[in-house]
Amino acid sequence: MNSKFLHKLCMLAAMLTTAPGFAQDAVKIGILNDQSGPFASYQGIGSVVAAKMAVEDYGGKAAGKPVEVVAADHQNKTDIGIGIARRWYENESVDAIFDIPNSSIALAVAGMSAEKNKVFVGSGAGTVLLTGEKCTPNTVHWTYDTYAYGRGLGKAIVQQGGKKWFFITADYAFGHDLEKQAAEAVKASGGEVLGSVRHPLGTADYASFLLQAQASGANVVGFANAGDDTITSMKQAAEFGLTRDHKLVGLILGMNGLPALGLKFAQGAQIMNPFYWDLNDGTRGFAKRFVERIPSKAYPNDMQAGVYASVIHYLKAVDKVGSAKDGKAVVTAMKEMPTDDPLFGRGYIRKDGRKIHSLYLLQVKSPEESAANWDLLKVVATIKGEEAFRAESEGQCPLSKPQRS
Repeated sequence: MNSKFLHKLCMLAAMLTTAPGFAQDAVKIGILNDQSGPFASYQGIGSVVAAKMAVEDYGGKAAGKPVEVVAADHQNKTDIGIGIARRWYENESVDAIFDIPNSSIALAVAGMSAEKNKVFVGSGAGTVLLTGEKCTPNTVHWTYDTYAYGRGLGKAIVQQGGKKWFFITADYAFGHDLEKQAAEAVKASGGEVLGSVRHPLGTADYASFLLQAQASGANVVGFANAGDDTITSMKQAAEFGLTRDHKLVGLILGMNGLPALGLKFAQGAQIMNPFYWDLNDGTRGFAKRFVERIPSKAYPNDMQAGVYASVIHYLKAVDKVGSAKDGKAVVTAMKEMPTDDPLFGRGYIRKDGRKIHSLYLLQVKSPEESAANWDLLKVVATIKGEEAFRAESEGQCPLSKPQRS
């Protein structure tokens, strides 16, 4: 072997070991979400910004290694999402994946994360299956789930007199689950469900669905969808005149959609949320820094806040374990340590992976009550996490079953 060829071979080896895709001497975090579709305003680049803020606030290192953040758009397609996760895990040394709005993709990535012994922390994902039958020792479900939001709002609205419901539901795992949870709460509280209809993700015209709701005899229309689908469907419902004799309930009516919907249409609507930017000095300080970094200047929502808080806790666990390479060990450490951050306060993670923290029943302000563009909500009630989330004993997660001695 001549010296010139040997020199080239050594140079190539050096390039490969220092290239980002081959970096072994770093903790790598992947933010996987929708950056171009109906959830882009609700997670998207905002979740990436939140993750980078968390890394910086933590000091940029964990277990003595620098922390890197990478991001990708799953385009709301399961094959694309799982393909990105596989590439990250197998070829690019990613240790943990965060966020993942779209429950079908989240469930697939959760399974792969367990298979590869990596970590998946869901902030944008909603399905309660992640801490139920599909739970894994490598998954943490951080911000919210369909049980907490669907049950909480279903119960609250029935107590306020909204007893006859019709659902307009997104036709995939998340929507089905959200409708199921809300419907069960409505019935348990003395209400009834008169019907439902399902629509594809990204629907532009809801006329036929709204006409069915109008003809059903219901006095509440529950929108079991999310992101731009919620805003479009509720806005068209208001334009149809449904607000005159129906209560419109967006079960996942995110704060980021309220400016587009308009306070005139949305005023009085109630939502469940574990985070609002104007709750306290900690949330306001985070929001101020977040706004300075995001191109849209939008204020952070609960799911973006969830990415920030969960990344902080993950890095604490990596430090405790001394490495990010054993995903199961890192998640075990996350469960053993109490959670504490300026956005969600104190909490903990159960054996099934469910992060427990308080939720708030929030009401959309009227145009007269709002003092600024993002002054949108007020707190109506605080619900303890143990009351808001499904009891661990009811989830059928194998991790929660008593271990035989």
